[in-house]
Amino acid sequence: MRRRLDSRSEWQFALATTVALRLFYSAAAAIAAAILPPRTDLVASNALTAHLPAASGLHYAFIGIWERFDTLWYLRIAERGYDLPAAVVFYPLYPALIRSLSWVVEPALAALTISTAASFLYFCGLQRLARQELSETLAFRAVALAMVWPASFFLFAGYTEAVTAALIVWCIVFARNEHWLSATTCAFAAGLTRSAGTLLIVPLLIMAWRARAKRGTSQIWPVAVAPFGTFAYWFWLRRTGRPSIVEAYRTYWSTQVLPPWTTLWRAIDSLGHRFQPLVLISFIALAVFLVAGVIARRRTEDRWFSLAVIAHILLRACSPPLLGAPRYLLPVYPAYVTFAQWTGRLTRSRFTLLCAVLFALNLGFFWLFLGWSLVL
Repeated sequence: MRRRLDSRSEWQFALATTVALRLFYSAAAAIAAAILPPRTDLVASNALTAHLPAASGLHYAFIGIWERFDTLWYLRIAERGYDLPAAVVFYPLYPALIRSLSWVVEPALAALTISTAASFLYFCGLQRLARQELSETLAFRAVALAMVWPASFFLFAGYTEAVTAALIVWCIVFARNEHWLSATTCAFAAGLTRSAGTLLIVPLLIMAWRARAKRGTSQIWPVAVAPFGTFAYWFWLRRTGRPSIVEAYRTYWSTQVLPPWTTLWRAIDSLGHRFQPLVLISFIALAVFLVAGVIARRRTEDRWFSLAVIAHILLRACSPPLLGAPRYLLPVYPAYVTFAQWTGRLTRSRFTLLCAVLFALNLGFFWLFLGWSLVL
């Protein structure tokens, strides 16, 4: 009976906060649409902006204003497939979901609907994982901190962050309950959403090996297929004569795949020469997540997954260095559990103040995003 009540409170809390955040972000975007006219020079500097919706009217205020940066690529892939070589860096599951839902609603609204539903599942899964190690109050705090983390608005935008994060946390939930087929399915789908989804093989192998040692049953082979979502996409690119991910990043996105220490050194070096707020924020975010997800006392599989995600971020050598790090850290669920533990001695009012500060920073980034000024 207690377990059913706990499960019910998880879903209710996640549903209430997801709806509230969806309404808030939609209202904030609508207000921005009225007072934040897009600058032509910034819009023109981005790809796929030739057929943007007119920056006026209710449709633009609630839907069109979300058509920014990567969202435009996902919408194009959903409509036309991989007709441009630069598009191959965007993995296929999210645009496939958009295309499927576009039979019911327009593509941009489909993208937002999918992200909102995935955010709900992410918050449910994260809370379930947090409750395995924390009290109910601290578990709520872990989810709250994920909701206000700077760059968390991407969970409600036409991006893959929410889908990836939801698949990752539920993969871990299923694996801890030894539902290996469900866990592997989530990992396979995550690999079709972002390359970081492939990293789920790390915690899955650790947990499967532990289960094998404890019960004498082998779960290694079932979870070994987890990264094949990403591998299947790479194979399809090769078979269809399209450029590889590495080649496309280098040719069309001015991004190289280099050793993690090279990217880290470039970030430190750039900070030493001139003040770059985005680089500094990304560097601090990586350091905080390194401490919270890797160095802190977490489960073995959680620490190795956190380290794998951070190393994966550092493999991308771009300009400015560490571009996108705050949002790429969103699925690192162990860090939020640690963050909640750190706030254990904070009163409710002080915790609320902390969340308010983080959310204010998040809204600042959201404002820049809507004005075409920033992609974290």
